[in-house]
Amino acid sequence: MEPLAQGELSQLNKRIRQDIIRMIGTAKSGHPGGSLSCVEILSTLYFRVMNVDPEHPRWEGRDRFVLSKGHAAPALYAVLAHRGYFPPEELLSLRQFGSRLQGHPDMKKTPGVDASTGSLGQGLSIAVGLALGGRLGGKTYRVFVVVGDGEIQEGQFWEAAMAAAHYKLSAVTLVLDYNGLQIDGTCEEVMSLGNVGDKLAAFGFAVSEVDGHSIAQLESAFRLPAQDRPKCIIAHTHKGCGVSFMEDQVGWHGKAPNAEEVARALSELGGGSS
Repeated sequence: MEPLAQGELSQLNKRIRQDIIRMIGTAKSGHPGGSLSCVEILSTLYFRVMNVDPEHPRWEGRDRFVLSKGHAAPALYAVLAHRGYFPPEELLSLRQFGSRLQGHPDMKKTPGVDASTGSLGQGLSIAVGLALGGRLGGKTYRVFVVVGDGEIQEGQFWEAAMAAAHYKLSAVTLVLDYNGLQIDGTCEEVMSLGNVGDKLAAFGFAVSEVDGHSIAQLESAFRLPAQDRPKCIIAHTHKGCGVSFMEDQVGWHGKAPNAEEVARALSELGGGSS
């Protein structure tokens, strides 16, 4: 398909946010905050940047995507559904027994999922492995990985960052969903990240910083010319973006909205009450 125009994608993002709220509300379980914060990142990748074919999810030449912050699976599922990997009607089966849409992405169950994730801090390691495998196999696909800022407190993340730079993996683009919050509070309070851009640049990444809710800024950063090193895009976002009572509220990290809150959120998103 032709890439969606930015205006069309902005409208679709509202629908994706509505889907996220409905999915988690119906399941009565899930993570709305971090799902809502990464909508523009995922939709820009799948509708404007990545080379994929929903009719052939395992096509060898496709670009690969790793959602390291696997608890944001509702956002990924909604994007995949609207991209054509499976019917959008299936979204409301989130977290149901027997569903293909589990609480965290499962590459053996869900079309379009390239990596099973959920244990935080591991996604960049997976991306490094995919990129090295592509290089050894003579492939030219790219690997995109989205991580949360809380999870980069994990030591494995920095080992993987060192490896990505050491092997000059220019096929890897790391996207940091930098919303400043994690399950126990602010990242600064739990374990200060310091100047993440300077740290990753010191590790050998080409670093850029953007508004993580700006399709134009994200796409521009994704399309920066490949260099002889991995890229990192620090995407400044708001946890719970699009729903006023969830925005920048740590309490909405892993709490499902009740029926009244679902209706209120959908009203704000222009999606009605059902």
